[in-house]
Amino acid sequence: MAETVSETKSAPEAGGGGGGGGGGDRLRIWTLMRGRLAAAVAGATVRGWAGPLAVTGLGAWLRFAELGNPQDVVFDEAYYAPQAYGILRFGAEHTTNGFANTELLSGNTNIFIYGGQFAAHPPFGKVQIAAGEWLFGLDPFGWRFAVALVGTLSILLLARITRRMTGSTLLGTIAGLLLALDGLELVMSRTAMLDVFVMFWALAGFGCLIIDRDRHARAAARGVPDEQERQRALPPVRWWRLAAGVCLGLAVSCKWNGLYFLVGFTLLSAAWDVAARRSARPDHQVRTLTALLRDGAGSVAGLWPVAAVAYLATWRGWFASTIGWDRYYAQQHGVSTPVVSTLYSWAQYQREMFDYGTSLSTPNTFASHPWTWLLLTHPVRFYYAAPRFAQSGCQEARGCVQNVLAVGTPAIWWAAIPALAVILALWLRRRDWRLGAVLAAVAAGWLPWFAFSSRTEYFYYAVSFEPFLILAVTLCLGLVLGPRVASLRRRLTGASIVGVYLAVVALNFAFLYPVLTGRPVSYSAWIARMLMPNWI
Repeated sequence: MAETVSETKSAPEAGGGGGGGGGGDRLRIWTLMRGRLAAAVAGATVRGWAGPLAVTGLGAWLRFAELGNPQDVVFDEAYYAPQAYGILRFGAEHTTNGFANTELLSGNTNIFIYGGQFAAHPPFGKVQIAAGEWLFGLDPFGWRFAVALVGTLSILLLARITRRMTGSTLLGTIAGLLLALDGLELVMSRTAMLDVFVMFWALAGFGCLIIDRDRHARAAARGVPDEQERQRALPPVRWWRLAAGVCLGLAVSCKWNGLYFLVGFTLLSAAWDVAARRSARPDHQVRTLTALLRDGAGSVAGLWPVAAVAYLATWRGWFASTIGWDRYYAQQHGVSTPVVSTLYSWAQYQREMFDYGTSLSTPNTFASHPWTWLLLTHPVRFYYAAPRFAQSGCQEARGCVQNVLAVGTPAIWWAAIPALAVILALWLRRRDWRLGAVLAAVAAGWLPWFAFSSRTEYFYYAVSFEPFLILAVTLCLGLVLGPRVASLRRRLTGASIVGVYLAVVALNFAFLYPVLTGRPVSYSAWIARMLMPNWI
């Protein structure tokens, strides 16, 4: 049976964790590290992949089934589908006529008029949407393909990351299943918008940092008595941290809220390095502030330059274009030096994007404050069409309703609230690195939004940190399952409770599925699924 968070001792002591140091002699530390390595190797077996791949297959079916429906432009697809096509055609977003979305649905791709178009977000998310349009055409399936693919791969990523953190294939599979059955992730994986890309690349960066942490902690724990020699024994290049920097740079290149994860994960990586240093030298006093400054500088150097290069590289199309917004701003203001003028124009564009993003304040029925997001009180209606009579066999006199409601599965989101409280309490008591990592990731993705309370904000922004909420729920389910050494009765009781919870999640998701995917339902069936007044 699966190893649970209550018993996994793979690396909190050996390599540190959410703030705690280790202790004990080096032999014990190295033994623990070997156990961690064995768990990681076991994850490469068929058994370690079977469960995650199975729930990923389920998620793929849910996301790709009838992906072209609704056969309409859904919510902000009105911006991103034509902008992606402009990037595909011209390298940068191009101004469209006033009938672009209607013409796209009719198969007419002649939608551009003149000049570049201002875009509120960096280009990489739209580049990925454009890849789907290039592969499958400029229709709803084509512009939704990339989000469905990335949303599906996120399930596999979360399952494998959870498996690596806990040493439990069962817990990894449960985490993937919960993400596969969440309503918000499903909707964002079936709508050509940018937020699911931020989620994917932030999660990928987190996974790379987990691997980097394990490898660095193992190298730091080697029994080299001299500090200078020990430093020389560490790997000269931390490739997984560099990979994390690339992923986080790409997250920023989709939407700027990816920057929150870059900052948060930089601090998290530094904290892990400090803890690894303390564990490797238990007999020596390690000054936390000095170590944090030193390792913090290393984290910044390992993550930020490559993130900046990745971000800059995604603007290649704009640099090469002749129609990009502000492309010749510098020349128009008397700066004509090659390269300098281009970078000056690009910097001006970044400033305009920043001004727009921080000052956006447009009253909207579906806007909500971040402290309400976990309560699901203000979901966003992406699509609504009613009444539709005699459609899909609907016999109700009031007709049928088609609705795409961006809302999470309540059985998951409401469970995340007590789960976060439990994780925080346990971390304060145990300083387990896994618990600290979950808290840091949720804080990085969620808390910065509180600083912009005057800005118009929407619940669906929460999809970027949703995998970490699910990870919190999964770790708590691991506690419910109990340790392997527990009695059979205890394990059966825990497994029964977890099984009942997963069944409730599945039933909750199945009940909401029609209003998550725009399936026509009778008016009375639609009303029954509007669980709160603000859902209507």
